[in-house]
Amino acid sequence: MKTTPQVNLLACLLLLPLFCVVLPVNGYDKEMTVYVDAGKTECLYHSVKQGETIDFEYQVIDGGHGDLDISFTLLDPIGLVIVSDFKKPENMHRHDVEKEGDYRFCFDNSFSMFNRKTVFFELIVEREGDQHHGDTQWNEDLADLTPDEYYDMKVQDIMDFIGRIRLQLNKARQLQDMLRSHEARDRNLAETNFQKVNHWSMLQISAMIGVGLIQVFMLRSIFETHGRMHHLWRKLGI
Repeated sequence: MKTTPQVNLLACLLLLPLFCVVLPVNGYDKEMTVYVDAGKTECLYHSVKQGETIDFEYQVIDGGHGDLDISFTLLDPIGLVIVSDFKKPENMHRHDVEKEGDYRFCFDNSFSMFNRKTVFFELIVEREGDQHHGDTQWNEDLADLTPDEYYDMKVQDIMDFIGRIRLQLNKARQLQDMLRSHEARDRNLAETNFQKVNHWSMLQISAMIGVGLIQVFMLRSIFETHGRMHHLWRKLGI
């Protein structure tokens, strides 16, 4: 069945919300939470092509009973260190890829002997200029284009515009994810402090009760003439 350009354009506009979700984009977006045990190093790999850009952001959201810090290293396909962080709670890195291959992202918790670290990270891989594809396509002479060709270019321009919107939405979602990781870190820290306050309070209450019982026992033993402690007090001259 042959459809007219007007019908196709109407269908495109009606399905615009779906295209914003399912449009293919030349990129990769992954967020994950990993656990790095004490004295261990965890590495993840991702294949990246030349000309793409790596955006990597991480944050330690829980450190057990220790500090919220982790060491991070980004290595290229031949093992050269691109980025190296030592004992940082969070950081963000951007790298323009010049060598195609498997890049390695390593979280190092070897400096910690007892505490496991919980790390949230987000990896975005995209090709520079993809989000601006189609911006200069109207600089060509449009006088010789047929209505169908002009219509196809208009539809492509709409698709490119939707792609740019989707990219900006991904950026906004990335920011929301990092804010959510900040909230998780603060909540874990507050719960840890709450437990410490409770334990210290129970210790203080136990000490107060113990001191009170000892004082009552000592006073009773002083005034009790037939008790064993009374003879001890007499010997001591009390």
